[in-house]
Amino acid sequence: MNVLRKIIEIDEGLCNGCGQCVPACAEGAIQVIDGKARLLNEQYCDGLGACLGECPTGALKVREREAEEFDEQSVKVHLQTQADTAPGAATMPCGCPSTQLQCFTTRPARHEQREPETETSPASALSHWPVQIRLVPPTAPFLQGAHLLVAADCTPVAYPHFHRDFLEGKVILVGCPKFDETQAYIQRFADIFKTAHIKDVTVVVMEVTCCQGLPVIVKKGMEIAGKSIPLEQVIIGTQGNILNRERLVA
Repeated sequence: MNVLRKIIEIDEGLCNGCGQCVPACAEGAIQVIDGKARLLNEQYCDGLGACLGECPTGALKVREREAEEFDEQSVKVHLQTQADTAPGAATMPCGCPSTQLQCFTTRPARHEQREPETETSPASALSHWPVQIRLVPPTAPFLQGAHLLVAADCTPVAYPHFHRDFLEGKVILVGCPKFDETQAYIQRFADIFKTAHIKDVTVVVMEVTCCQGLPVIVKKGMEIAGKSIPLEQVIIGTQGNILNRERLVA
């Protein structure tokens, strides 16, 4: 049944097929087909426009027109079908695997020419892929019930024991509040907190001023989602030491 409502409209003339809108749509309503982003089914699109901020060419708009009603049950079936028929999310048309969802249940084999693992060559604690905030959809299976680690992307470089002290047992999302769009980050976290039943959040940032917005972004995402989730902030110095740890949300 058609109703007057808001729905995504894609300008094929502006679309360059980059695929950044695909993981941004929690309902899986958009796919890149024949080099262009397409709306798979009107029933899958909720019209909220979470994908808008991911489009670099402005090809996506929210329009009010007659369309099929949004059907949450159809979305659930659609997402389950995608999960059952693919090893992860579809790769981007350029062949880049950055949006292919992967959960690592076992450690990858070490290269035969590498030294055996010792205390000075620990294994990676990374449990999933991708890790960039902009590339992980709120429906990613590894987010469900996770202990979430949100890290400014300089922190793993600055802090020498990042995997051991922060990443073990957590799902990580990394990004830079200086170079990426703040509002897009806020909406992404809001969607994650609404969907994924996150248990707690640790935000690790550098001492530099531009990093200090990341905990604020996460808190705003919680507020939009109507959630109160335990939140800890850790500040790393530029010389790799922990300067401060504090609870922002009990």
